[in-house]
Amino acid sequence: MSSEPFLRVHVTGTALERGRQYGAQAAHLVAGSMDTYRRIFAHYAGWDWDDVTRHARAYVQPVEAYRTHMLEEMQGIAEGAGLAFEDVLALNVRTEVMFAAVARAAARAPAVAGAPAVAGGCTAFAALPEATADGHTLLGQNWDWIPGTGGNVVVLEAEPDDGPAFVTVVEAGLLAKTGLNSAGMGLVTNALVSDADRGEPGVPYHVILRAILESERLSTALETITRHPRASSANYLIAHRDGEAVNVEAAPGDYACVYTDFPEAGLLGHTNHFTNPRFALKDVGLWDGPDSLLRLRRLERLLEAHRGGIDVAVLREVLSDHFSYPDSVCAHPDPGLPEAEQYTTQFSIVMDLDAIAIWLVQGNPCQSAFIRLETQLAGRNGAHSVAPSQAAGIAGNKQEGLPQ
Repeated sequence: MSSEPFLRVHVTGTALERGRQYGAQAAHLVAGSMDTYRRIFAHYAGWDWDDVTRHARAYVQPVEAYRTHMLEEMQGIAEGAGLAFEDVLALNVRTEVMFAAVARAAARAPAVAGAPAVAGGCTAFAALPEATADGHTLLGQNWDWIPGTGGNVVVLEAEPDDGPAFVTVVEAGLLAKTGLNSAGMGLVTNALVSDADRGEPGVPYHVILRAILESERLSTALETITRHPRASSANYLIAHRDGEAVNVEAAPGDYACVYTDFPEAGLLGHTNHFTNPRFALKDVGLWDGPDSLLRLRRLERLLEAHRGGIDVAVLREVLSDHFSYPDSVCAHPDPGLPEAEQYTTQFSIVMDLDAIAIWLVQGNPCQSAFIRLETQLAGRNGAHSVAPSQAAGIAGNKQEGLPQ
C-alpha cells in the first residue's frame, strides 16, 4: 500500500489525451465528486443535477474564447470516466453554482432564517527568501471544505505536449486547484464571495487556476486573471522561485475588479475575505465566514514570530493552530451546523519552489505528518534537482528527512 496521500494520476500528451487518461485513472473518484456535489448543489442552490448541467452549458462559450484546449480536456475526462461532457463541466463550475447561491442568500438575509452559509475556508501564505531558514521561497495552504470532498482528491501530475509540466492537488474531475509547475511557479488560493457573484457566464474559477499553472512567468499568470471577464470572485496567491510573489483578489467582471497586494518583509497571507482597500463591492465573505478575519490575523502573527527561520516544520506548526477552534486555521467540523455547512481541513500543503518539492498531509495537519511527494518536475525547464521522496516525520519543531 502506498504511503502517499491521495491517488496519484499521471497524464501526458494532448489535452484530449490527458483528459482521457485522467478520467480513466480516477473514474471512481470523479463519480464520487459528482455524487458529493449533487447533494451540495441541492442544499445550496436547490437544484437537481439536470438543473446544474443546464446552467453549466452557459460557460462553454467563455471557456472556448479563453482556452479551447480546456474544453477538450474536460471532454477527455468525461470519456475516460464514462460520463457526459456536461457532468464534468458542471464539476468545473461548482464554485459559480454554489457561491452565487450564497450571495443570493446573503442579499436576502436576515429576512430568510437559516440561509445556508459556508463559514470558513482556506488559509494560504507565501514566505520569501528573506523570511525562510534556507533562503528558499515557500508557499502553502490548508484547504478547508465540506466533509466528504476530501475523499475524492487526487494528485494530478501532467506533462503537456507544450508548456510546463505541473502538479496540482485537486478534486477528481476538476482541472486544477493548488500546485506548482516546472518553471518554478506556485499557486495557492482562497474562495471569495461578493455581491457581484450572480452565476453569470464568464471564465470559471477552476479554469483560471489551471491557466495560472500553465504559465511560465508571473506576468503571464496575471494575464490569465485580467484579460477575460471572470465568472466568480476568488483569491490567487502566486509566487515564483526567483523570490517574488503577488496576491490577486478578483471579483466577477473585467480588469477593473482586480486588486493586487505584495509581500511585506517577505511574508504574505490570505484567507476568505477581501483585504485590498480599493475593493468597493459588498464582501459577502464577512457574512458567510467571519472567522476569516481571525484566521488571517492568527496566520500573520504566527508567521511573523518565525520570520527568518521559517521551514516546513514551522509551517506544519502554524497550519496546525487551533485558536478559535473549531473554525481555526486547522479547521474541524462544527457539530452544531448541518453537514453540508460544516467544513474541515481536507489537506495541508507546503511547496518549496526552489527545490520544486511538495509536502502534503491528507486531512488535518495536527493529526498527521507531512509526506514529501516525489514528482517528475525536478530537472525540467531549468528546475533545481530534488532529493528522493521520503516521509517528513515532523513533530513539533523537529524536521527529519528534509533538505537543509
